[in-house]
Amino acid sequence: MVKFFKKLNMLLCLSAVLAGFIFCLCGFTAAVPKGVTINGESVGGMSVQAAVKTLRTKIEEELKEKTLKIIADEKEYSYTYPEISYKDNLRNVLKSAKRGGSYTAKITYYLCGLDEITAAICADESVEKVEPYAEFKSYGEPFVYRDGNDGRQVDFTRLKADIQTSLQGGFEPVTVKYLTVFRKKTVDSVKSDTKLLGRFTTSFDSSNINRSSNIRLAAAKLNGVVLGSGKTLSFNDTVGARLSERGFLPAKIIENGEYTDGVGGGVCQVSTTLYNAALLSGMTVTEYHPHSLSVGYVDPSRDAMVSGTSCDLKFSNPSGSPVYIRSRTQGGTVTFELYGKNDGAKYSIESVVTGSVPAEEEYCSDPGLVREGRDGLTSEGYLVINRAGFVKRVKLRSDKYLAQKRVTLLQPEIELTDNT
Repeated sequence: MVKFFKKLNMLLCLSAVLAGFIFCLCGFTAAVPKGVTINGESVGGMSVQAAVKTLRTKIEEELKEKTLKIIADEKEYSYTYPEISYKDNLRNVLKSAKRGGSYTAKITYYLCGLDEITAAICADESVEKVEPYAEFKSYGEPFVYRDGNDGRQVDFTRLKADIQTSLQGGFEPVTVKYLTVFRKKTVDSVKSDTKLLGRFTTSFDSSNINRSSNIRLAAAKLNGVVLGSGKTLSFNDTVGARLSERGFLPAKIIENGEYTDGVGGGVCQVSTTLYNAALLSGMTVTEYHPHSLSVGYVDPSRDAMVSGTSCDLKFSNPSGSPVYIRSRTQGGTVTFELYGKNDGAKYSIESVVTGSVPAEEEYCSDPGLVREGRDGLTSEGYLVINRAGFVKRVKLRSDKYLAQKRVTLLQPEIELTDNT
């Protein structure tokens, strides 16, 4: 019984397929009533299939003569068949045609890949807006100011609609319409963001060749640095390791309260000069280290020692705009200048000596061991902020600088003689 139903089901399926085939065959072979014209073309008596083929051949021949032109400012985009194709309702018209009837079929033209082509034209014809800007220079005048340019955009939706309208009309040329994207800034506003914020200079002995060379080398590595808003500058990362293979020379350094020879002596004067310039420019110092001894090129509590990777100078930029750093070493001076957006305040630094640390003294009989020595001291550093006449004094640090032992030559005793 199961086999019987399977055979019956198979016969029914084959019958349905055969019926469909016969129906389609009739549709293709059915004749168009006599005297019928479609779009001015006589197709009466033809099979529907032949009529469709004849009419579409004529449509395509006419389409090959058409060109869609899209005209931009300096460029023209052209599209023809088969980039332009069409849709029709010929079969529906033919099936409902009556003897001797004259009919008009609907022909709809379209550009293949319309969205992609429109997007490509928009991208090709758009001009990026460039705001006025400043070119930062390491030497000479610090900035060269550029005007930038307005931008332009093409409206994707409008261009697409204009293309479709042209295709359904008489293939009239489409003119690209532009929207101007205006600059928001002016050169004057850029200039206001590149004011001199602070400058600081220290002096050194230019006759000390090795130390002078180290100062110039370290300062040059910081010249031209741009510190973005919210970013932090690391002196050690920027200058790099003070090694002989990187051009640094042996010179005196302070180590454990004593002057000793070391590669890169003098670099601490560069970090100290930058430290003061940063404070005077409104930067936020996040790491500094005092020397173990007070130094001669700045007042107490204004120094910033750097050493290896353990002691660094770091400061961040809270201004909301980039800060531009320039250094200059000439003669016996090193100078740092910071440029950027002024926050309206004027900054100064005060150094206050709060006490002394007496130096130990000892005597010796060897003139080669004699040294002058000096007292140490304690001190405090303050940042004075003057904003529109309102003065605020902020304590930055408290420091203790070691004393250097005095070694005095022991004088020989004088023997007295009795002349009486």
